[in-house]
This record gives sequence, C-alpha cells and structure tokens, in this order.
Amino acid sequence: MCLSYSSLCLNDTSPLLSLLPQVRRKLVLLLTMLCLWLYMFYSCSDSCASVRGLVLPGTVPRLPAESQASITSVLAPDAISSKILFGLPQASSTVAKVERQEETGRVLADSSNPTSSFFSGSADKKLPQAIIIGVKKGGTRALLEFLRVHPDVRAVGAEPHFFDRSYHKGLTWYRDLMPRSLDGQITMEKTPSYFITKEAPARISAMSKDTKLIVVVRDPVTRAISDYTQTFSKCPDIPTFESLTFKNRTTGLIDTSWNAIQIGIYAKHLENWLLYFPINQILFVSGERLIGDPAGELGRVQDFLGLKRVITKKNFYFNKTKGFPCLKKSEGSSKSHCLGKNKGRTHPNINQEVVQRLREFYRPFNMKFYQMTGHDFGWD
Repeated sequence: MCLSYSSLCLNDTSPLLSLLPQVRRKLVLLLTMLCLWLYMFYSCSDSCASVRGLVLPGTVPRLPAESQASITSVLAPDAISSKILFGLPQASSTVAKVERQEETGRVLADSSNPTSSFFSGSADKKLPQAIIIGVKKGGTRALLEFLRVHPDVRAVGAEPHFFDRSYHKGLTWYRDLMPRSLDGQITMEKTPSYFITKEAPARISAMSKDTKLIVVVRDPVTRAISDYTQTFSKCPDIPTFESLTFKNRTTGLIDTSWNAIQIGIYAKHLENWLLYFPINQILFVSGERLIGDPAGELGRVQDFLGLKRVITKKNFYFNKTKGFPCLKKSEGSSKSHCLGKNKGRTHPNINQEVVQRLREFYRPFNMKFYQMTGHDFGWD
C-alpha cells in the first residue's frame, strides 16, 4: 500500500517539479532587472545632484575631491579675479559675489558626466557676449532686428538699461533678462545710452573684458535732428530746434549741454571706452550704409561676431514708403517685417544756416573720430 501510495504521491507532484526551472528563471530575471534599476537610479541620483535646484529624495550632491578643492579655491576671498574690481570699487562686492557663483557653476558643470548635461540642458540664460552700446537714433533697432534673423543670435528685445540705470540690481538680475541660448549661440542686447554713460565701460569690463561692442554711428547733424523729431512727437510743446541748439544765437555758440548735441561728439565718448577696451574689440557700423546696403553692413557684423554669413541680400527689400530696408518673409511667416511706425519719421524743416553752423561745430570732432577708428564715414 505504501508503495502504491508513494507512487501516487510522486505522480501528483510531478507537474510541480516540472515547473521549478521556469520559476527559477523568472526569479533570476526579476532580480537582474531589479539590480539594473537600482544601478540606474543610483547613477541618476549622482548626475542629478549637480543640477541647480534639483535634489532627489535621500540624496546629497557629491563631487570628486578635486572639484571640491576647485570650488573652495574659487570661493576664497583672495582668489577673486582682479577683473571684477577693475574700475569698479563702488560695486566690487556685488560683482565678486556673482562672479564666484558663476565660477562655482562652471566647476559643477565640468565635474559632471554626460548624463548630467542631459538633465541640465544645454540651453541656459547667459550674460551677453556682445552688446550694441550706441548710438541713439543711429539705427540700433534696425541692426538688432536684422541680426535676430540669424539662427545663432539670441537677443533680448527691450533695452535692459542695466549698465546705466539698473546696475544696483546685480548681474543675476541682468542675466535673468536674457533669452535662453544653446552652446554656439551668441547672447546680445542693445542699449544706445551706454555709449554716453561714463560708468558703462568700466562696468561692462568688470563683467567680461572679452565682451564685443558694436556702435552704430550716423551723421551727427542728422542724428541730432532725428533725436529732436522723436522728442517733438511726444512733447509738441518743446522749444524749436534752433533755440535749443544755441546758447547764444547771435554769437553762434552751440549749447553742448543739450543731450541731442552732446551725443554726436563721438570722439569724446570713444576716448572713455578706449580706457577699458581695445579698438579692435569695438565695431563701428555706418547708420547710412545700414539703410543703403544692409546686407553689406550685416556681413561685417557677422564677421565681427564670428558668425557664418547667413544674412545676405536675399533677406532684404527696400520699402519706398518708409525709406527703410525691410526683412522679406521668412519661412513659416505670412508677412514681411518692417520697423515700427515710429521709425522713419519726417524731419522738420531746419534753417540751413543752423545746419551749416552745426556742421562746422562737429567737423573737428568728426575728423578726430575718423582717426581714432581708422574709418572715414564721409559726413563732411
């Protein structure tokens, strides 16, 4: 009976025994997948720890010893770069603090692996590498709008006025105004009043001595009349152009305290910039040629910025009504792009004797400006 019973027991359990290899295989596969998942999670936590503002539960950002030492040296007070303090004693602590933060961020980025680059993303807000610093009513808006056609240019639309009006807000505030840009793209801004702001050269130099500067200049007499026209359109009750131009009409003494006149003394303002930047780091764009040959001037600008010449003649057409070049339709756009209606205003008729006196006044300054830049703009 026992034999028959044992035989029966064996027969009953034989299906279970046949399933054991399959169960073992599934268990091994499950354990392998679990180990792989844990390994990936551990690796990810190390990478994500270097992403600014991202901390995974239960993780602490870790850095190699050499990176930690680099950060320590960067944050040391005596390791602050001298360029931060150059020409800017009144705001050195603010700039130094931001500079240390920037250096720390670069150390973190250098110590991370490719997975970290994926999580952090290559698009980020950066301080501008190039700035259009002037001049008012010279054609800065046209230049910026034309440059924004280039795929490797990222520019903020509104004028930040950081280096003349909002410097106290700090570089972090300034950087947050910038658009996000990818590696290889250039971040830009334009604020024409920088050119005549005494503190601006030192402040931009403190941010970065390598900043590329662009100045759009125009016949100073025409520029002054254009400046007055803009002001008159907003405040029609202002005195006449002639009365504002002269301190004494009888003697013909020009009032250089009037901003519209002062801006056009380009040589005087340029002297201040050359204390902080070499002349080959400043590109002078002709406002007249920007209208007559926009593609030619944009070619020079693209070369100066180290960009491929993407913007060419095919991008422009001349609008006879406005008297300005406009951008042709771009791919995916239903219409062409011209500057706003506040551009290209009709200038008032100015007494030719006043115009001639202004030309005589500006002539020596223009000659000096030609010598300083090595370029004759043909205004005389």
